[in-house]
Amino acid sequence: MNDMRLGDRAKQMDDTKIRARGVNVFYGDNHAIKDVDVDIADRMVTAFIGPSGCGKSTFLRCLNRMNDTISACKITGEIKIDDQNIYDSRVDPVQLRAKVGMVFQKPNPFPKSIYDNVAYGPRIHGLAKNRKEMDEIVERALRRGAIWNEVKDRLHAPATGLSGGQQQRICIARAVATEPEVLLMDEPCSALDPIATAQVEELIDELRQNFSVVIVTHSMQQAARVSQRTAFFHLGDLVEYGETGTIFTNPEDSRTESYISGRIG
Repeated sequence: MNDMRLGDRAKQMDDTKIRARGVNVFYGDNHAIKDVDVDIADRMVTAFIGPSGCGKSTFLRCLNRMNDTISACKITGEIKIDDQNIYDSRVDPVQLRAKVGMVFQKPNPFPKSIYDNVAYGPRIHGLAKNRKEMDEIVERALRRGAIWNEVKDRLHAPATGLSGGQQQRICIARAVATEPEVLLMDEPCSALDPIATAQVEELIDELRQNFSVVIVTHSMQQAARVSQRTAFFHLGDLVEYGETGTIFTNPEDSRTESYISGRIG
């Protein structure tokens, strides 16, 4: 029995893609993230939930060093992806962001063609030797973004001419075109209608076959539908983290229970 438990624990450790220890984030005097420890599994969807301003998006942006662009922001602690500390001075943030893709709240296609939006990252990182290879990368990414069939006959039309849901799937295709290992999504459906939201949620479920997906969502129903693990943030603290079903049906912390039942938020 003990051997089996040890084996399960070892397997869990092997599944860890991102390991954060003692992470604090300060914006000037504001202590936005407080001593967060969390292990995020590979090939799973992990949801960050919590009230507005609780720190979930701030912590998400620590995972690809997006907070580096804010001069007043100071980060302490350690975040490792595959045992490499991403805040090590030798780590190039541009290369890191090829490995850790990001999709934002509002669809933000570049004012370029559909093709050039998806080819943008692979071009920067020199992933294609010639046009044929780039065509293959673009097609693969658009298929992964579940939008190839809708756009294959108009790849050179402007991406900004698509509907909001299509634009968001183009942004997902753009994010996966560099073959990242982790995909961060910051409220990716909040600007979309219910039909487009359902399409993106279905896509998220497919993407976890190849990526570790971390999603910030203000919708507890969405977290319950798409994620296997859920982290609840409140006032900068990571209050509780575990299997999604357990967090929603049998939370350990009274603050989690209050949030899920609608008493705080």
